[in-house]
Amino acid sequence: MAYPDEAIARQIGDRVEAFVRDVVAPYERDPRLENHGPSEDLVKELRDKARAAGVMTPHLLDDGSHLSQRGTAYVLQKTGLSPLGPVACNTGAPDEGNMFLLGKAATPEQHERFLKPLVSGEARSAFFMTEPVDDNGAGSDPSMMKTTAKQDGNHWVINGSKTFITGAEGAKVGIVMAKSDEGACMFLVDLPNEAIRIERVLDTIDSSMPGGHSEVIIDNLRVPASDMLGNPGEGFRYAQIRLAPARLSHCMRWHGVATRAQEIATEYACKRQAFGKLLVDHEGVGFMLAENKIDLQQSALMIDWCADALDRGEDGNVESSMTKVAVSEALFRVADRCVQVMGGMGVSQDTIVEQLFREVRAFRIYDGPTEVHKWSLAKKIKKAELARQSSAD
Repeated sequence: MAYPDEAIARQIGDRVEAFVRDVVAPYERDPRLENHGPSEDLVKELRDKARAAGVMTPHLLDDGSHLSQRGTAYVLQKTGLSPLGPVACNTGAPDEGNMFLLGKAATPEQHERFLKPLVSGEARSAFFMTEPVDDNGAGSDPSMMKTTAKQDGNHWVINGSKTFITGAEGAKVGIVMAKSDEGACMFLVDLPNEAIRIERVLDTIDSSMPGGHSEVIIDNLRVPASDMLGNPGEGFRYAQIRLAPARLSHCMRWHGVATRAQEIATEYACKRQAFGKLLVDHEGVGFMLAENKIDLQQSALMIDWCADALDRGEDGNVESSMTKVAVSEALFRVADRCVQVMGGMGVSQDTIVEQLFREVRAFRIYDGPTEVHKWSLAKKIKKAELARQSSAD
């Protein structure tokens, strides 16, 4: 089904694909790729090249408008063809979701101070929500939030601890979630800030996001009231604005990752010979590649289905939960089969397939693990059925 900005989205996406394949992919063995993600020097170099190629923040148009979610899906899938593509093109997490939120909810002054540097790619951001399990803090259940915000005159004072904060190291813009007497709040913060202390950067299965994922202590952070996003108690409402589009954007980017893994595995299977014929001619291998093709196509259709709901102005929470589950599980199957098709080569670093597998595996956790989404969907199913039964009585 066509969508209003399809022509412009495809034009942009095709330019992005050429840039990612021809310019970005050769950096995938750059020595500046560290255990916790690409170095700041590498990020800057890639973004300078993206600006020169006209593909910096490509889902935002020159007039400041945003591509439709369908258009964004086409473009972000192309940035995902390399783990470094979202980094170079400024479409990665958490920045893409944070830009979307600020574009919807920030004041004009906040736009200028916090959003503009993100859109230009001159700054990175971090979203401070998840909390350590040792403190029984918020993870998939944000109602467990322990970080507090107390008003003190025309400032708020924030205390707490956060964990798994993507990109905190090196970020210049922070969005901090804390609970006040009025309820959850979001605060915009210039980084670095001496009251926000990075305790350590976690060693994780993935390695594509600048700054990695940090444990953070927030110790008497003072934030002017003018730097609150919205009003006290509106934090969860603003989180919902960000949630469904950001969740879907993950699906878009990792679809590109899985597509790239399929390309590499297919090329390998059509060159490697064993037992007298090409690997692809062995039914077990050919079937795996065929199943990958099916999973990729079904995932693309789910992404478009959810994007259409968001483009119609719906909140898309149910659609994005369903899509996140279906797509993350399908893309993991794709990446896993690619490793299997390639055998020893698949688990070595001689190709990028093993990294693509690790990145996609983490996707099954990020933005809510599969089980949380299924549990939430089951609750909605129960509620609808009980309502139906009640109305029938």
